[in-house]
Amino acid sequence: MTAVSVVELEGVRIRLGGRTILEDISMTVNEGEFIVMLGPNGAGKSTLLKTLLGLIKPSAGMVRVLGRPARRGNKDIGYAPQHRTLEADLALRARDVVGFGLDGNHWGVGLPNPKRKGLIDDVLREVDALNLANVPVGQLSGGEQQRLLIAQALLTNPRLLLLDEPLANLDISREGEIVALVTRVCRDRNVAVMLVSHDINPLLPVVDRVLYMANGHSALGTSDEVVTSQSLSQLYGSPVEVVQALNRLFVVGAET
Repeated sequence: MTAVSVVELEGVRIRLGGRTILEDISMTVNEGEFIVMLGPNGAGKSTLLKTLLGLIKPSAGMVRVLGRPARRGNKDIGYAPQHRTLEADLALRARDVVGFGLDGNHWGVGLPNPKRKGLIDDVLREVDALNLANVPVGQLSGGEQQRLLIAQALLTNPRLLLLDEPLANLDISREGEIVALVTRVCRDRNVAVMLVSHDINPLLPVVDRVLYMANGHSALGTSDEVVTSQSLSQLYGSPVEVVQALNRLFVVGAET
């Protein structure tokens, strides 16, 4: 079966504030593929997501999503931004926050109440959060709030799911739950997933490929191909050691 390209980048350069963030990035992401995006702060991971969303225009190269130029408000893309814990006294219910995905907070228009409620219930059920629907969102844990952001991103039935650091500030148990959830969504929906993370270890058993970004450049391949001393030393332009211990990978000598 021929692979369906969801994302295509050719020779992409991105400059912001007079500084080159990404240089000559070329890659293809296929339908149903799970890719983790790694690299130090400032490497351009979030910038690349915003480029796919049409929020940032490249200064050179071509960016296509499902065969068309990247554009704002593309309902074929689901996006969960970096999560900030919500205040404990916030009165909004969980279903209200998820509903922003239909009410125009990102895109979409309001729907009649019965249909709207049904759609919200469906995605809450999919992320194992239907029991939280009427709980004030400020009373939920960080992991529970992250589930709501993923549910919101799924409301438009996307073919590309962009997740910006969904594992940040979660303990190991909650990390595992979110990884399992995203993996299930990726496989069941056959949706392409691009997930930004600072740690590959929780994702090693499930991701298809790794996009490692550093020094304005990138390397894309399996973890065995990319997360190696030779590959990362070339990316960083200085010696880097990848050490395996206790079934985990550690990158030593890279910028933090």
